[in-house]
Amino acid sequence: MTSVHHPCQVDALGELTRFRREFYDCLTARADAVFELAEAVLCNDGPVRSLVELSLVGEHRRGHGSLYAALDRGRLDIGRLRRALTAVTLPRAADGRLVLAVDVTCWLRPDAHTSPERILCHTYGRGKDQHIMIPGWPYSFVVALESGRSSWTAPLDALRLAPGDDLAAVTAAQLREVVARLVDAGQWRPGDPDILIVADAGYDGPRLAWLLQDLPVQIPARMRSDRVLRRPAPPRVPGTNGRPPRHGGEFIFGDPGSWGTPDVATTSDTRLYGQATAWAWDRLHPRLTRRAAWIDSADLPVIEGTVIRLEVDRLPSGAIPKPVWLWWSKVDAAPADVDLMWQAFLRRFDIEHTFRLFKQTLGWTCPKIRAPQAADRWTWLILAVYTQLRLARPLAADLRRPWEKPASPQRLSPARVRRGFRHLRAKTPNPARAPKPSRPGPGRPPGRRNNHPAPRHDVHTATGLTSTKTTTKKSKTKKSANPRPRRTG
Repeated sequence: MTSVHHPCQVDALGELTRFRREFYDCLTARADAVFELAEAVLCNDGPVRSLVELSLVGEHRRGHGSLYAALDRGRLDIGRLRRALTAVTLPRAADGRLVLAVDVTCWLRPDAHTSPERILCHTYGRGKDQHIMIPGWPYSFVVALESGRSSWTAPLDALRLAPGDDLAAVTAAQLREVVARLVDAGQWRPGDPDILIVADAGYDGPRLAWLLQDLPVQIPARMRSDRVLRRPAPPRVPGTNGRPPRHGGEFIFGDPGSWGTPDVATTSDTRLYGQATAWAWDRLHPRLTRRAAWIDSADLPVIEGTVIRLEVDRLPSGAIPKPVWLWWSKVDAAPADVDLMWQAFLRRFDIEHTFRLFKQTLGWTCPKIRAPQAADRWTWLILAVYTQLRLARPLAADLRRPWEKPASPQRLSPARVRRGFRHLRAKTPNPARAPKPSRPGPGRPPGRRNNHPAPRHDVHTATGLTSTKTTTKKSKTKKSANPRPRRTG
């Protein structure tokens, strides 16, 4: 780690120290053990593979029994920690606005038959063209994105989805609370640009925009390429009888003949994707029907927005690029707005790098935890660990491997910042108290059986409680070669 002399480094060290103290104050039971568990994750030499290995890290001064008890019986003031994550310095876009990304990732627990509240999670990439449903705990994360050549994000919230939850309704409530905390912390003030909330195709962008219409937010969300939207209703001809139409002609994503002339067209040269071309059509909306999420609606709304089609020359992976369809919750887009929206959407992929760091380096999904409440505590501990790495970023020196290229402090990855956190830790106060001498308990006497086995729980689906055996059965229905476009929202 570099010596702390520059004023910006002094400020960064002060902010890191304040957050560490605030994180310790959020721990209301077994605070010392939980805090030192976070220290072990931060100072471990390599990726976290198991919890018991963390008890061997020098910064963890307690035994492995205290480590497991901290997760099982520790307590955490989640509301206070949420406010602490919102109060620290957050990254912003080039125009100074906040850009948030929301996505769901799963903590897979296929063999945890004694763990309750598991849900069948949709997983990708586990076979050639295979999407498999695996039991686990899905978590919805909200992070703040930054601009530039970086994969850093700022996690703001994490929420485990319960069985039977409506994803759009739960996400809207989660985002509403996050925006309220940002306003209370002074991160957004009246007169500032609206907050962008970027979502992938798994979310219903128009419904999110409708549920959050009273907040200073804008929703750019990706749409599937088989969608069909509607244009505004044509003006009523004088003397026509009958009910006036609510919808105009169809805009079919898969039929270029229905697009018409775009309202905005832009072309940009990018470093990663080559030439990027975007077309935008104004005031398009989905045709809603009184079913599913809108079954109880007295009057179905017309949710207008801007549709953006993005095409690029190449992808960094070398794969053949496909067009991307975006829906933006605002209308009357200018060329600068169109470029801002698709660039903000491409920044959304930084949250995937954060998920990979959580799972492969910080060991978010490595513990074999039975209780979902303990999994929630471990999740928030990982968020606090990542936030400390982000705050330590201006203080980090480049402790690179011999085969790695040198990098400036602003270009260091989270894993490279973590390599030297042990040296920086000595410059910050340690609020955890020294452990008291103790002896391990006797445990179960040899030869005595466990007469109180843990109860077994079935796996939930989105609609109710079913068993894994019946819900993971493969369907023999053939996929249609020409599927019908989705004409309703």
